[in-house]
Amino acid sequence: MVRRIRKAVFPVAGLGTRFLPATKAIPKEMLPVVDRPVIQHVVNEAREAGIEHFVFVTGRNKQMIEDHFDKAFELDATLEARGKTAALDELKRDLPAAGATSFTRQQEPLGLGHAVWCARDIVGDEPFALLLPDMLHLARRGGKGCIAAMLEAYEATGGNYVAGYEVPDDETHQYGIIGKGKPVAGGAYEIARMVEKPPKGTAPSNVAISGRYILQPDIFKILETQERGAGGEIQLTDGMLKLQQQQPFFGFTFDGEIHDTGTKLGFLTANVAYALRRDDLGGPLKAELARLSAG
Repeated sequence: MVRRIRKAVFPVAGLGTRFLPATKAIPKEMLPVVDRPVIQHVVNEAREAGIEHFVFVTGRNKQMIEDHFDKAFELDATLEARGKTAALDELKRDLPAAGATSFTRQQEPLGLGHAVWCARDIVGDEPFALLLPDMLHLARRGGKGCIAAMLEAYEATGGNYVAGYEVPDDETHQYGIIGKGKPVAGGAYEIARMVEKPPKGTAPSNVAISGRYILQPDIFKILETQERGAGGEIQLTDGMLKLQQQQPFFGFTFDGEIHDTGTKLGFLTANVAYALRRDDLGGPLKAELARLSAG
């Protein structure tokens, strides 16, 4: 029987050096995409998929993230007193239920694999979703979010899942890359190979890992003794390669847009893409973009 996914892990310990000085005092995950922090968009994706418990792996100076997912009594009272019910309702909609969030520290910047391992005691012995906050997955209008669609495929096969998307061939050395195998149920496919940041010209495909995973808890034991890999860090991909020797791994292609908010261009593009989807902003923004382009 396929075990249900109840928990999701969000690694949010990174320093965000590419966005300095903006991230000197503000976590990069709290930078806004339209009117919500990046991390809120990712948590909403998980909530819409039915995830019940949200595990944040934080670092120093990330207290703002914990405060964001807490109730702000003074703000709520002020909004209510001023009759700003629409804003108050939005805050309530975005707030996870009491006891549905957990926070743990990654005390050293030892890589994504280490960050995932830091969540081991909270996740326990059950499969979990892993969402990298830098990568925003914007579903097509009326479509399912990435994790929701992955969970649907997972329920048909079990095992482990990695979402991927195509990148230019000359950029494959910047990403974790997966090689496609034969197709399986739910629009997924077997993963033939996985490699972290392959040297130029050696990648098995141009399909990059997009920051969405479903993993079995056995990954924790592997990561506990995982040696440092690319960049001197404990790489999640290296751990998944070992787990692949014991369990099946499947790839999944998301039917939507993927925006890497860890880059300045990706962050700006995400703001435009999400704003264009809004009924209150889409039309006016198109007009402004046309005006700016003409100038």
